Amino acid sequence: MATTAPVHPVDEVPPVRQLAAFGLQHVLAMYAGAVAVPLIVGGAMKLSPADLAYLITADLLVCGVATLIQCIGFWRFGVRLPIMQGCTFAAVSPMVLIGTTGGGLPAVYGAVIVAGLAIMLLAPVFGRLLRYFPPLVTGTVILVIGVSLLPVAGNWAAGGVGSKDFGAPRNLALAAFVLAVVLGVQRFAPAFLSRVAVLIGIAVGLTVAVPFGFTDFGGVRDADWVGISTPFHFGTPVFHASAIVSMLVVALVTMTETTGDLIAVGELTGRRVQPRALADGLRADGLSTVLGGVFNTFPYTAYAQNVGLVGMTRVRSRWVVAAAGGLLVLLGLLPKLGAVVAAVPAPVLGGAGLVMFGTVAASGVRTLGQVDFEGNHNLTVVAVSVAVGMLPVGVPTVYAKFPDWFQTVMNSGISAGCLTAIVLNLLFNHLPARGGSPTAEAESLPVGSGE
Repeated sequence: MATTAPVHPVDEVPPVRQLAAFGLQHVLAMYAGAVAVPLIVGGAMKLSPADLAYLITADLLVCGVATLIQCIGFWRFGVRLPIMQGCTFAAVSPMVLIGTTGGGLPAVYGAVIVAGLAIMLLAPVFGRLLRYFPPLVTGTVILVIGVSLLPVAGNWAAGGVGSKDFGAPRNLALAAFVLAVVLGVQRFAPAFLSRVAVLIGIAVGLTVAVPFGFTDFGGVRDADWVGISTPFHFGTPVFHASAIVSMLVVALVTMTETTGDLIAVGELTGRRVQPRALADGLRADGLSTVLGGVFNTFPYTAYAQNVGLVGMTRVRSRWVVAAAGGLLVLLGLLPKLGAVVAAVPAPVLGGAGLVMFGTVAASGVRTLGQVDFEGNHNLTVVAVSVAVGMLPVGVPTVYAKFPDWFQTVMNSGISAGCLTAIVLNLLFNHLPARGGSPTAEAESLPVGSGE
């Protein structure tokens, strides 16, 4: 009798009710970050409230489409892992500069389209670099990703950057309450409920937040029921050389960050990323970025906060994140629903974010447990890479007097730590030793899969 081959957890399709619950959990985890980029860029350019709302709905729509491309995939596009896509923060400063001094949104979108095409062309090159990502590098990168995200959760817990009551005890108390609910559900609830611990924590936190005046739903009343993003809504793209160059630097940064996120998800799901899969994932990033330039939004990358959610819930199905992508498309087409999600107060997200982002850092520590630290310089590689990665996180203005291109690369703790780990690994473990032959560690370094 013929037997069917077992299905990898990444390819399992959960029941519809679980897809909806798990998918909504992913949407809530990334929503605040997703809408922050259009709010910052649109605010800096002094757009009208109507144009800001348009940017947000366009962003949510393309976020959903980009996530579906990455998770489901077609031909050579999409890594086919549980990866959530969203606008990259690495592009915020260059886009604000281009938009305010170099031609407005049409110049921004022209540069974004060119950057997306460049990412698609460079994807195979990055795929071949995977041999330089042994557990020493991947563990360090995952650790830096997690630790660099913790200040984001801290800012949410305190009330959100720029809020009038930032740091108020009641904000931190609400965040601590949500964290306690998440941990309690994980520890004492049945297996299914423990997998939606973040969703339950956010729902309970929101229930508590409303009567205490943490949020209001006035924005829901004012939002439109239907909103459709049309191509080139803000005008035909224009192509300025200086804008394109700055956005190409951003493209290299986002490719480095996405590489780290894809490797992290591969480790967490048990399906380690191979060179071809990495190239397919980066190619999907490029396509999504081109779509962003066409449909009035911005460059796209993998969202590390959702990497933490995969590790915390141990739900590894890519179809769960694809369901989240479908929800984002719905939110982009129905602004009133998007306004409901936007009403979740920052402290509620902060309480859930602390455990999610901490999970990413802990996963990096676990990967580093595979590394031999005796009789070599691996400890130095980890130490310096984490230090360089944390520098812009702890001191955001440390590179303020450097050129713009340098700030674009190094102000991202993830890209700074990743590049440092790769360079130091090459220096200590791949270059010939003083005797003229590669070090013993280099001879035993894993190639390709990281095994």
